[in-house]
Amino acid sequence: MSFLEITRGDSPILLGLPHTGTDLPDDIAGNLNETGRGLADTDWHIERLYDGLLPGVTTVRTRIHRYAIDVNRDPTGDSLYPGQNTTGLVPETDFDGVPIWTTPPDAAETERRRVAFHAPYHAAMAAELDRIRAAHGYAILYDCHSIRSRIPFLFAGVLPDFNIGTNSGASCDPGIADAVAGICAAAEGHTSVTNGRFKGGWTTRQYGRPAEGIHAIQMELAQSAYLAAEAPPWTYDTAKANRLRTHLSAILAALSDWRPA
Repeated sequence: MSFLEITRGDSPILLGLPHTGTDLPDDIAGNLNETGRGLADTDWHIERLYDGLLPGVTTVRTRIHRYAIDVNRDPTGDSLYPGQNTTGLVPETDFDGVPIWTTPPDAAETERRRVAFHAPYHAAMAAELDRIRAAHGYAILYDCHSIRSRIPFLFAGVLPDFNIGTNSGASCDPGIADAVAGICAAAEGHTSVTNGRFKGGWTTRQYGRPAEGIHAIQMELAQSAYLAAEAPPWTYDTAKANRLRTHLSAILAALSDWRPA
């Protein structure tokens, strides 16, 4: 469990951080090719971007990189976006469709990684959501992500800055989705969309059960909104990030203030 980082707070909000880690066990790292070793598809600096925005928030983060296994994918291997280019439980390629392995993992190795990394992450996530719901009567999972704004293999054109995912409205109360969308729409100089290319990953779809008191929403940020450039060394742009943090703070404050009807 040492690859997990859990911070427990007394807020009704839990931040999921599935793709910020860059750790890879030696046996896994040794099978990545040069492209894979670049770790280009990391959600760079997302933990820094959200740090300190909401007192008392609970966080669940894995330090394991998504190339080892993607904890935001269905553990059965089913695609989240049938018919569209995407990456799987253990990605075979990067987001540009370029192979990342010299020796791709077989089914047995994929299962080993699922048991070692995917299952413990979600056991921790489920336990924290249950704890929060027991304390407040409900819980809100806000899943934190980012991605390059231009990736032709995955989507056409330029991604909006704020990409809100609610599994087409199924994963959270409409009031939660409306509050987040309203803040994003009013964010001067930024663009936003709800349930566009990214409707929420497996985490949002798995835990978002409003009728049972657990609400889930995913935020996929365009990295151009807070990085100096969407390329190595993936430098955090403090001025851009601070402007973005103002809006993210408002989002988390609105979620903290929300109450079930």
